[in-house]
Amino acid sequence: MKNFMTSRMTKTSAARILAAFCLAPWLASAQTPPANTAVASPAAATLFVSIGDKPAILYDALSVKANKLFILSRNHPLEVLVKLDKWTKVRDAEGAIGWVENTSLGDKRFVQVSAATAEIRANAQTGANLIFEAQRGVLLEVTAPATDGWVAVRHRDGQSGFVRTTQVWGG
Repeated sequence: MKNFMTSRMTKTSAARILAAFCLAPWLASAQTPPANTAVASPAAATLFVSIGDKPAILYDALSVKANKLFILSRNHPLEVLVKLDKWTKVRDAEGAIGWVENTSLGDKRFVQVSAATAEIRANAQTGANLIFEAQRGVLLEVTAPATDGWVAVRHRDGQSGFVRTTQVWGG
């Protein structure tokens, strides 16, 4: 029985490694831009998504039968590592990596305050009026794409303004 289990585990491991090597070139070729297009900088190439209006489960593999790592709260921002038809491999602000079902992802984007306190200002300028401050961990809805180091956000209470991208994660 021991030899059978070792043999079975070896075949399973080999199959996973083979699948990873077969899938990697396909993913790379699917994301390679044509030669006549400009290539975005690595910072601009990072894609973020957020969990929808209901909590979602983060799995250790792309199956509902896989181990459940933890539950992600609604609107939780995530970095996209790999996107497939029904599953997306993601990383959260703390560095945890796992898979979520695409049906769990929402249409709205959110950022999470990563600084001890983030300053939300009236305009995208350091000297602009301070609208409010948000503490570490607070989620803010993204209302416009980030430009020049600032991102337009709205708090769930309705206040809105601009925050430095260095003070938030997910934007």
